[in-house]
Amino acid sequence: MQRTRLNSLVEITDSRLELMFSNPWRRIALSLISFLFGFFMGSAIATTAGQDAVWDVPAAAVLLIFTELTSKFAYSRRNRQQAAFLPVRRSLYVDVFNLFKIGLTFSLFLEAFKLGS
Repeated sequence: MQRTRLNSLVEITDSRLELMFSNPWRRIALSLISFLFGFFMGSAIATTAGQDAVWDVPAAAVLLIFTELTSKFAYSRRNRQQAAFLPVRRSLYVDVFNLFKIGLTFSLFLEAFKLGS
């Protein structure tokens, strides 16, 4: 890739964020915020798609594709590292994205339990 100012800015920002969130407490806080934001988005998507019955099936399809692609991306890299006997340390972005997906899925399960009772 060419060495442009934008490319340099993105690389510097990425390295600074990784350094800032290398502290375990900050990483846990960011992970918790990501999980709770996913929980909020799942609840918001379920209520807004439930208002108009036309959007139920497309919203479910988009969420299914999102969760499956996120799982494939997050867990396939981990399996390749384990096969090569390397230490398993996922990047910050993969962890945050995966925890967002987990919060979203958990929220949808709770919405289904609320509707079932």
